[in-house]
Amino acid sequence: MNLNTILYQTNAGITTITLNRQDRFNAFSGEMRKELLAALQKANDDKECRVIVLTGEGKAFCAGQDLKDIEGDQVDFVSILKNGYNPLIQYMRDLPKPIIGRINGVAAGAGCSLALACDFIIADRQASFVEAFVSIGLVLDSGSSYFLPRLVGSARAFELATMGNKLTADQALDWGMINRVADTVALDEEVMKVATGYANAPTQAIGMIKKMLNDSMHSSLDEVLADETNYQKLAGQTFDFKEGVSAFLEKRTPIFKGC
Repeated sequence: MNLNTILYQTNAGITTITLNRQDRFNAFSGEMRKELLAALQKANDDKECRVIVLTGEGKAFCAGQDLKDIEGDQVDFVSILKNGYNPLIQYMRDLPKPIIGRINGVAAGAGCSLALACDFIIADRQASFVEAFVSIGLVLDSGSSYFLPRLVGSARAFELATMGNKLTADQALDWGMINRVADTVALDEEVMKVATGYANAPTQAIGMIKKMLNDSMHSSLDEVLADETNYQKLAGQTFDFKEGVSAFLEKRTPIFKGC
C-alpha cells in the first residue's frame, strides 16, 4: 500500500495511523480521505491488529477540509460528502476494532468530526476542538450533527455548532466529549496504556459491544434485548470466552487471542 499523506505502523497488536500533511496542519485533501479509508481497511483486515490509534503528525490533529483543495465557484459538496467523508466516518463506526483518537493538537471542522467518530478519545491538554463550519457559512457534516448532541447534549451542541467556539481539551473532558486529557509529555504514555489494554482484550467481544452500543442509539428496548441475546450467543462461542472462564477459575490473568 503506497501512502503519500498517511503514516501506517503496526506493533504488538497496535496499529498507528497518522495523518501526515504537516504543512497544511493535516487538513483533508481528496487524496488523504482515500488513503485514510484504505489504511483503516488494511487495519481491519490485518489479524495482527487488535486496536487502532488515530493521530496527526506535527502540531495539529486535523484542521478539517483543506479549502485550497476545493477552490472554485462551484463546489460539489454532495460528491465530496457522499464519496469522501461519509464512507470514511461510516467505516470507522462499523469497524469491529476499537479506534483510539490521540488528539495531539487542534481538531477543527471535519477534523473535529473525525475525532468524535473515534471510540476512545485522549487529548493533549493543549489540544482544542472547533466545529468551524459556521465560520465559513456551512453546516455540520462528517457526522458531527450525530455525535455532538449525543455526547454533550442539545444545548451545548447548538452553542458549539452555531457559534464556532473553540473548546479546550479540559472543557471537552468536562462536557463529556472526550475520555481523557494528558499533559504533552505524558500523552504517549496514556495512549499506550489504553491501547495496550485493548490489544490484550477479547477483540471480538469489543467489536460486538461497539456495534451493540451504536445500534442502541436508534433501537427499542425489545430490539436491544434481542441483540444482546444474539451477540452473547456469538461471544460465548469464542476462544476468548473459554479462556476468560478458565483464567477466572484458575485465579490467573487471561491471555486473550482476539478470536
